Amino acid sequence: MKYLLVSLFLIVSTLSFAQDKGSVVGTVIDKEAGDEPLAFANVLIKGTTKGTTTDFDGLYEIANVDPGTYSIVFSYLGYESVEIPNIAIEAGKVTTINVPLAASEGMSLDEVVVTTTARKDSEAALLLDQKKSVDITVAIGAQELGKIGVTDAATATTKISGVTSSQASGDVYVRGLGDRYLSTTLNGLQVPSDNVDRKNIALELFPTSVLQNVSVRKTFSVQNTADQSSGTVNIASRELSGSSEFSVSLSAGGNTNVLKNGVYDNFKVSPNYSNTTLGIYNENPLLQTQIIQQSWNTEKLNNPINYSASLTAGKKFFENKLAILLTASHSKSNEYQQGTFKQFRSNFIEDSINDATTYTTNIINTALLDVVFYANEKNKIKSSTFVVNKFSDQVFEAGRDGKTVIFEETEPAEGLSQFIRDQNSKQTQLFVTQLIGSHKIGEINTIEWAGGYNFLNADEPNRIRNEINFDFDGTEIELARRGDFQQRKSSQKINDIEYNGYLKDIIKIIDEEDRNFKIEIGANYRNKERDFSSEFVGVIEASGRTVTPTSLDDLGSVFTIPNFNDGNLRYRLLGANAKGAREDIYTGNLESYAGYADINVGLKKWNFNAGLRFQKDDLSVNYDIGNLGISRLGSSEQDYNRVYPSLNVKYSVNDNNAFRFAASQTLTLPEFKEIAPFQYVSPTNQITAGNPDLRASTNFNYDIKWESYPSIGELISFGAFYKKIEDPINRLRQRSASGVFSYFNSGEKAEVFGLEAETKFDLIKATTNDEDGNLSGSELSLVFNATRMWHTQDLKQIINEDGTVGESFRYKNITETDLQGASDWILNSSINFNTAGENPLAASLTANYASDKIYAIGVANTLTSSDFDYDDAIIEKGFVTLDAVVSKEINEHWKVKLVGRNLLNPNIKQTQNILTNVRDFSQLSSSTTLEERQAMNIPLMEQENTVLAYKLGINLSIGVSFQF
Repeated sequence: MKYLLVSLFLIVSTLSFAQDKGSVVGTVIDKEAGDEPLAFANVLIKGTTKGTTTDFDGLYEIANVDPGTYSIVFSYLGYESVEIPNIAIEAGKVTTINVPLAASEGMSLDEVVVTTTARKDSEAALLLDQKKSVDITVAIGAQELGKIGVTDAATATTKISGVTSSQASGDVYVRGLGDRYLSTTLNGLQVPSDNVDRKNIALELFPTSVLQNVSVRKTFSVQNTADQSSGTVNIASRELSGSSEFSVSLSAGGNTNVLKNGVYDNFKVSPNYSNTTLGIYNENPLLQTQIIQQSWNTEKLNNPINYSASLTAGKKFFENKLAILLTASHSKSNEYQQGTFKQFRSNFIEDSINDATTYTTNIINTALLDVVFYANEKNKIKSSTFVVNKFSDQVFEAGRDGKTVIFEETEPAEGLSQFIRDQNSKQTQLFVTQLIGSHKIGEINTIEWAGGYNFLNADEPNRIRNEINFDFDGTEIELARRGDFQQRKSSQKINDIEYNGYLKDIIKIIDEEDRNFKIEIGANYRNKERDFSSEFVGVIEASGRTVTPTSLDDLGSVFTIPNFNDGNLRYRLLGANAKGAREDIYTGNLESYAGYADINVGLKKWNFNAGLRFQKDDLSVNYDIGNLGISRLGSSEQDYNRVYPSLNVKYSVNDNNAFRFAASQTLTLPEFKEIAPFQYVSPTNQITAGNPDLRASTNFNYDIKWESYPSIGELISFGAFYKKIEDPINRLRQRSASGVFSYFNSGEKAEVFGLEAETKFDLIKATTNDEDGNLSGSELSLVFNATRMWHTQDLKQIINEDGTVGESFRYKNITETDLQGASDWILNSSINFNTAGENPLAASLTANYASDKIYAIGVANTLTSSDFDYDDAIIEKGFVTLDAVVSKEINEHWKVKLVGRNLLNPNIKQTQNILTNVRDFSQLSSSTTLEERQAMNIPLMEQENTVLAYKLGINLSIGVSFQF
């Protein structure tokens, strides 16, 4: 089936987007009235039917103009008409024409101001930037995202060659390297993560309504932080492109999993949900108080449909010198998954769940205020403020079918199975404000600067956990008996504050058509502080079966004040930390200073760019842990002072073809959460902890690429890349009875070699109508990119002085494995059809495929028996996603859109190979050494087992927008 889907994917791909258009904006003023705005003046593109009139402020805009050279006529009753000839309209650009009109005397054309600026949200403008850029950068703009129905920045990145995402972890992978090897910026300044498990902020928090474009810089340049290897994802916030804008959009839909009978009318949320208003959590009492004052039972959500609403308003003032844009959105979505989960240890099954069920509700509010002030043609200041509030409510249940088994909880003879319920709400509040400036000083200097302040609260205010033993007939039900925290409520809080900024001077000493010489010097600063705290309050019985819930749906009936007063139930708190508090805490600080110099030399067809960046990173984590017997008090202090070089070479064969080469050295710093030994428990009871001994990786990156631009908006490119990573960081299980996952420098090096191909071209073009010069007919275009990677990393083994093995990451006699998170194949494709002329119809089909990847690397459970006592790697299987969008403009104001996402609804699955003849090894004498067993050459007989499987469901929606 996989190969059938891939073949179908490729066939469909050989069948995009309409040629981008330009626009004309400006101001008409009245010379007879002291240069006051002239309202209701006529503006017409000569030889066409396209035109408009100015508003009360003399402003006008003619949008969707086909590229070409035109004459523009300005007229007003009683005033002399003015014709401006030879105005070039370029795809994806805005041409500004400010014109004065007079009643009688003639007007000189030198009084007309004509400027052209690129629209950074259009496909053609971004391809032009990509063509001119020194380094290897790929971007996708808001116009293109709207056509293919993309709703957020996370999905946008997966439309770029070599980029994919993991459904299991949510990480974005660029060229096989995941979260820790990426850097994420907003307008060139770094933003904090909203999740303790990630280095980068969740890109789904950025809806397309706030995006101008999303770019992935795949090679390192010294202007950016050296803490990266696969690249930098930059989100450019939206700016006002015309003279004014006011629009409203609404959409509604549902997920097919949620709409099923038995789910839609019984969709579950946690009791925290009732304490929220429009996604803002209102309660924050003491956690211990929540034990008896808040319900432990789930609640029902009525009408779990998906919907969104957004509003955008913007206007330019003072002869277009001041542009203000405000966009705000509110959305709610619901998801339901049911599937299987299994956990194996030493090739024997520990946990088995056949009905792992998750209900998820997300409410996201966003707002962006963008203010741009053009003091004059040499000075620009931009202020951007972005606010996010996200509330995510999740209910996880497993075992209701009476077939779930959790390791060591009950004996088989008791005839009891296990039931688990985990209810968790996450509240993320993010505030980012930035001030950015650009100033041209004299003839050759341009000063650019930026400063940012980031504030983040990412809290889990009240997580509710129950573990129950019961028989399927319902005659017996009891609280689970193997731990002090199986019935608990917990909270987790993250508070991040960050200051960052840059200052640079760009010196253009020579700036001619066939040669240039530019020097750029600059400095960066970043200071990030995190406060983290976690608290557990468990409930235990005085003795077994002191209290018995009446049913799985009324577990809260036993957590009452009388049961605590009578001594039937007792509180169980975490062990006190070094400060005497019953909580786990850590504080993290990252202070980074950097200075760089960059030289760019252009000699006819050649362009050489070389730079050096000195970066000093001071990383410290101080932890005070009372959780589960971990070392209570400690710290990890790390500092890295290095010089990072970069080289980018470009050879332009002609105007449309170029070769590129890039080389650089970068760093991968450990994250706070990867160092602090705090243990985080997932709904399925998987535990992940940090490792204070973790150290940074060093990366060497090489790229070569050929690009061809057959015409505006079209691209063909082929590239190859190689990456070497010293001391790679990986997630794998600790060698202990607890089976905790952690982070290790598990190898000496990892290597990735890849090939990339990308195409964007027109299959069918609209024709020009000879009568009025407008386009007619239909357009069909294709976007397709593919990446093939070969990747490997060694598994480290440390030998003591006496010849014994001190530490080893090898298992089942293998010394190397694939790179965690890297797929052999990544394929992305999009086909677009649309009609030309008034009220166009547009339709697109997009597909993505990423082949199998390692989710967690395998590990030996004992050093002496690593050939058979191991846990093999967990593999996330590849799958195809298919999305479709159809939109129709009803008139100049109204537009309707139908969107279908994940139309194939593939099975999301993780597998693990299990050794079926493990007893052939374990029955050997305990004195049999590893070398002796290897000499016996006992075959490894393995069977692939599914350890996780579920379906996401198909998301369908209909939306309507109104443009004033």
